[in-house]
Amino acid sequence: MSQLLEKLTMPAPAKLRDLIRQIRSVRTQAEERAVIEKECASIRGMFREEDNTYRCRNVAKLLYIHMLGYPAHFGQLECLKLIASPRFTDKRIGYLGAALLLDERQDVHLLVTNSLKNDLNHNTQFVVGLALGTLGNICSVEMSRDLAGEVEKLLKSSNAYIKKKAALCAVRIIRKVPELMEMFLPATKNLLNEKNHGVLLTAVCLITEMCDKSPDALAHFRKMVPQLVRILKNLIMAGYSPEHDVSGVSDPFLQVRILRLLRLLGKNDSEASEAMNDILAQVATNTETTKNVGNSILYETVLTIMDIKSESGLRVLAVNILGRFLLNNDKNIRYVALNSLLKTVQTDLNAVQRHRSTIVDCLKDPDISIRKRAMELSFALVNSNNVRGMMKELIFFLEKADAIFKVDCTSNICIAADKYAPNKRWHIDTMLKVLSTSGSYVRDDVIAHMISLVSEATSLQAYTVQHLFRAIQEDITQQPLVQVASWCVGEYGDLLMSGQVEEEEPLQVTEDEVLDTLEKIMNSSGSTAVTKSFTLTAIMKLSTRFTQTIPRIQALMDQFGSSVDMELQQRSVEFAKLFKSYDHMRSGLLERMPPLDAKVGSKGDGEGANTNGETTAVSPPASPAVKQEEGNALLDLLGGGPSPAPVIPQMEKPAAPPAANNDLLGDLLGLDLTSPAPGPAPIVPGMSAPQPQMDMLGGLMDGVAAQPAGQMSANNLGIPSLTAYEKNGLKIEFSFQRDNSNANVAIITLTATNSTDTPMNEFVFQAAVPKTFQLQLQSPSGSVVPPSNMGVVTQVIKILNPQKAPIRMRIKLTYNYKGTDINDMGEVNSFPAALWQ
Repeated sequence: MSQLLEKLTMPAPAKLRDLIRQIRSVRTQAEERAVIEKECASIRGMFREEDNTYRCRNVAKLLYIHMLGYPAHFGQLECLKLIASPRFTDKRIGYLGAALLLDERQDVHLLVTNSLKNDLNHNTQFVVGLALGTLGNICSVEMSRDLAGEVEKLLKSSNAYIKKKAALCAVRIIRKVPELMEMFLPATKNLLNEKNHGVLLTAVCLITEMCDKSPDALAHFRKMVPQLVRILKNLIMAGYSPEHDVSGVSDPFLQVRILRLLRLLGKNDSEASEAMNDILAQVATNTETTKNVGNSILYETVLTIMDIKSESGLRVLAVNILGRFLLNNDKNIRYVALNSLLKTVQTDLNAVQRHRSTIVDCLKDPDISIRKRAMELSFALVNSNNVRGMMKELIFFLEKADAIFKVDCTSNICIAADKYAPNKRWHIDTMLKVLSTSGSYVRDDVIAHMISLVSEATSLQAYTVQHLFRAIQEDITQQPLVQVASWCVGEYGDLLMSGQVEEEEPLQVTEDEVLDTLEKIMNSSGSTAVTKSFTLTAIMKLSTRFTQTIPRIQALMDQFGSSVDMELQQRSVEFAKLFKSYDHMRSGLLERMPPLDAKVGSKGDGEGANTNGETTAVSPPASPAVKQEEGNALLDLLGGGPSPAPVIPQMEKPAAPPAANNDLLGDLLGLDLTSPAPGPAPIVPGMSAPQPQMDMLGGLMDGVAAQPAGQMSANNLGIPSLTAYEKNGLKIEFSFQRDNSNANVAIITLTATNSTDTPMNEFVFQAAVPKTFQLQLQSPSGSVVPPSNMGVVTQVIKILNPQKAPIRMRIKLTYNYKGTDINDMGEVNSFPAALWQ
């Protein structure tokens, strides 16, 4: 009795509105936490006392606290008690709490299954609606299997309110357990005969989910296309209905859902597409476009037309709708239109071309996302017929574009100009304009492509070098432009001085003025190391193009020989050494580059696009083309040890630009370079015959390369062979011989075998030895290692060891196995002593 009196005298807990008012009145986060903690403690106390009077109020307050982000899990069981209550007000708060506080990851939610089953069979439609809504939110796989039968019965109910909620609940069940779909098929088909728009809307959603999940369901519901077309036609032809009207459009939500379903049903099906062509044309022509509601329907119509097998006239109509969208003041609609046109341009190019001027106008839009999509679409529209006009617009856009656009824009202009250029003169003029407009926002592949383009256009080299020199006279801050200009001035400096340019006023310039400009670039703090390397090589090249300024060029080489930049210092020392010790070879080594492959630079970041216009070495004539690394790639092979010795190059003519480190000059001076050596030794242009002092090894290995293998000494047979590498089925064996005529030369025969069942393609072997040795790689017998040990690839390696020191070798192997490029490195130190003793 006393406990009852105590409960009666206890103050009632605060109402939800009072709690909201109290929380909103606090000024700091700490005060809010204090209020929440105090209220949560009060609610816990009421729950412990099993107070049924105010349970509903306390759970409501707890849900508000949960919405603010504070923990409220301790109220889960109280929600279940409210659901079991016979009162509707308690059930309403209980089901709301269950939907918010419970989910399928918590076992507690399984306790509500029995209550849900009871309420799904309740006589009151609102209780049934509460149960269906909660089931659609929290049902798990187990709950779906237990209650799917109840939901299927409710789909056949005569009550529209219950049917639409049951349809949405069935969507959730099918997502959780797709195999239960067959249970709902008959009832779902009948839902399309309903007049109630809410039931129709949920039925279309349910059918869409089924078609997404099952190809069989998709084929089943394709028979319903005429019925869906009839429903859609009734919607667009119906008069004003205040219940369904939204801004003058009859039930746009249902229209959009039906259009999405038609898109799904008509995809890859000619018969279904034919049945919906007429209604799509009616929707496209009769829908009001002044309001956003109408635009949303038109957009869905366009997507449906593009996805199904529609007629060509209908597709043109869809593209024209998107063209009208581009003129809309709403930037979201313009963005949507550009996105859709970008997807459409591959299939309906001519229709999209009609709106080219409108698309180009979008390049000037203040919204950055619209400008980006307009740029992408503009490049997609470029072809041989409009390339001049489109390039003019895109270069104008490039001048004022944001920095984030310039890199992509320059690369795309380069690709488009290369593909559709009407002639070489226009192509070069366009690229010059791009380089002078884009500043430093140019990828290395564009620089390489421009250099290749100039080297190929023999008749335009004088024209190009004059324009580039004028450009760097005015501005040396744009590094890509300066790099291309330096390369061209170095290669074609004689043409710059000759003034032989058709249709152009000759450039009157002296040798000193050219060197002044290049020296200004070298001394500029804004010039990058790459730019200075280009310029330094260009100055050296001019020593064979100019006649009056050779002493000045030599002085510049000496000056930069003490540069703090290691790359510039090395180049300058090499060039100075060439002046002093090998001046008779200078003209041959610095002769003009042969035409380069113009496709090198158009591959972007893919194969063949190297930094700053440098091209890879040409593969040996005796084997298929293989991908080569830059000549200094093996500098890392002997990391931490002595520098690698030069490999003797035996290509018929050099293929790398003078700025690269793998030129003949590096081999001449015994610098740290190494690369595959595939052919006969070169004859320097301008010489009648190779002289002994011109041998790359200074005559130390004279006669070795030409000596037949049969003339080797007989005692070579006693040197045991060595397995240098064995991994992933590839085995490399070395067999050894000593040369009769020169005891300091060791001859190694490499034999590569493949024990796997797949051939190893593009096989390349590279090697490096310490500086005290000299290395020569001859051409391999092939570039494909046959599978299952059915064949071998052989290659001869010659090492000059004048100091008779133990041989150390780093090796690098590259090959393609099952479409994957494989690179591996290793070290060989266990050479038999008989090779040098």
